[in-house]
Amino acid sequence: MTVDRHPGAGPLATIAVDVASSDRHLEQIVELQRRNLRDRVAADEQATHGFVFAEHTVPLLRTMAAALPQVIATSGGVVVGYNLAMSVALRDTMPQLVPMFDEFDRTVYRGRPLSTYEFVVGGQVCVDRAFRGRGLLGRLYRETVDRAPRGVELCVTEIAARNAVSLKAHRRAGFEVISSYHDGAELWCIAVWDRRSPPPGG
Repeated sequence: MTVDRHPGAGPLATIAVDVASSDRHLEQIVELQRRNLRDRVAADEQATHGFVFAEHTVPLLRTMAAALPQVIATSGGVVVGYNLAMSVALRDTMPQLVPMFDEFDRTVYRGRPLSTYEFVVGGQVCVDRAFRGRGLLGRLYRETVDRAPRGVELCVTEIAARNAVSLKAHRRAGFEVISSYHDGAELWCIAVWDRRSPPPGG
């Protein structure tokens, strides 16, 4: 677990980054996710505040947590950010993510098919509005990668091309956009964080 102190809306807020360890944590992940779903964020706010796409349930999060640690940020005991790590073995558990996994199968990274690497999927990352702009997304991903099995080489995710806030934050955290595709509704960017490369700033 890592702990840091940051100025919140009022007094200094202690932010702890750790792993979800209870159903209450999972329920709070779902609550934060619902507030930031694409269909619930006004169209004129999506460009400035970002959004998330896939909707999870507590039972599904339990399944994901049994395979890989699900990293959360908490302040005052409340989940204010999360990064959902997904094993490739769970590719068929969410129908809306099947196109993403199919595209991963077609993607090449540094001259090799992505499928020949050991990787975890950044299934979704979200930070509460009051805690954005403090590098928390990068901290969540670093904790996810640090807790990944030793043989994992990459963290791979996709970001909606029009979600400029998220794209910028992912690049700042160390992700490289390596390809893009259109699923008929959205243009998506596939991004990779190479665990073998030094993090931004050394």
